[in-house]
Amino acid sequence: MKITIERAALLRSLGHVQSVVERRNTIPILSNVQLRAENGELSLTATDMDLEIVESVPAEIARPGSATAPAHTLYDIARKLPDGSQVELDATGDLLTLRSGRSQFKLGTLPVQDFPQMAQGDLPHRFELGAADLKMLIDRTKFAISTEETRYYLNGIYIHAAKPKAGSSDPAVLRAVATDGHRLARVEMALPNGAEGIPGVIVPRKTVLEVRKLLDEAADRIEVQLSDTKVRFTFDSITLTSKLIDGTFPDYERVIPAGNDKALEVDPKLFAAAVDRVATISTEKSRAVKLSLDRNVLTLSANSPEAGSATEELEVAYDAAPLEIGFNSRYLLDITGQIEGDGARFMMADPGSPTVVRDVADGSALYVLMPMRV
Repeated sequence: MKITIERAALLRSLGHVQSVVERRNTIPILSNVQLRAENGELSLTATDMDLEIVESVPAEIARPGSATAPAHTLYDIARKLPDGSQVELDATGDLLTLRSGRSQFKLGTLPVQDFPQMAQGDLPHRFELGAADLKMLIDRTKFAISTEETRYYLNGIYIHAAKPKAGSSDPAVLRAVATDGHRLARVEMALPNGAEGIPGVIVPRKTVLEVRKLLDEAADRIEVQLSDTKVRFTFDSITLTSKLIDGTFPDYERVIPAGNDKALEVDPKLFAAAVDRVATISTEKSRAVKLSLDRNVLTLSANSPEAGSATEELEVAYDAAPLEIGFNSRYLLDITGQIEGDGARFMMADPGSPTVVRDVADGSALYVLMPMRV
């Protein structure tokens, strides 16, 4: 294989694919990126066996062929080459020679036939959605993905088509849900054409984060293909295929309380700033902040045996019975950070029951937060 390519194009594509490659690998070939040159294009592939990303980029091909090379090393070299330079890649035998200007690097390669291919298989469900919609679904739920490996079925975002309740005239929606048992995020959008019969799938955390990184540069339409075991995202010249989490997502509807009758409305930005200030005092372990509610006044407080205490008052809209309830301040900040409007509505029942948080101006997202003892 021998090609010439612009440094900027090579760097951008390597940047996309190398982030899939794990830094520590017990299987040496998984540290490599596969380079395939044919028909005026260089195709780069990286995989960790669960997730595969393929990107094509135009290149001048002097000799078609393929090779594998260490992904992170190749990326670091491309990153350090001067702007605007041309890069020549020449693979012969078990060496890849990279030349650019007066620089020359020789990298060891591994046999192309050892590079794992993800079994293709049929992905029968196919639909399109806007990059902004997919971004919204991910951004508003990813903070609630569990990092606890024991409950592996919570280590991703559950995506499914939600049908309206019997007798309701509401349209069906595409819904994304994530929970770690302490908080839950549920976001929905109009159901795209072709998504009506999709199975409920759990997209793994790593896949979610990789797709999210790529969306910042993506064109405005994303094609999604699904089967019971795999998902594929295709846009521009990138195809990302991932295995799904093989597990059953819990019945999240059961944990969304319907009877919470105490409503608090507050400016999310003022509230978040006050929580952040008061939480400076709370212990690193519990991060607890107490909310004391009385008519139209919210008092935030935190106590710590080592650091002392803090209180702050906010004017709010609240006219139910007085209530004291505690929350993890980090979780409060995560949720209020998702609210883009001027009003956050907290629906509470009592100090021991889950609280529902919504954006007053946008009904597409709902958050549930478990209180803590303070």
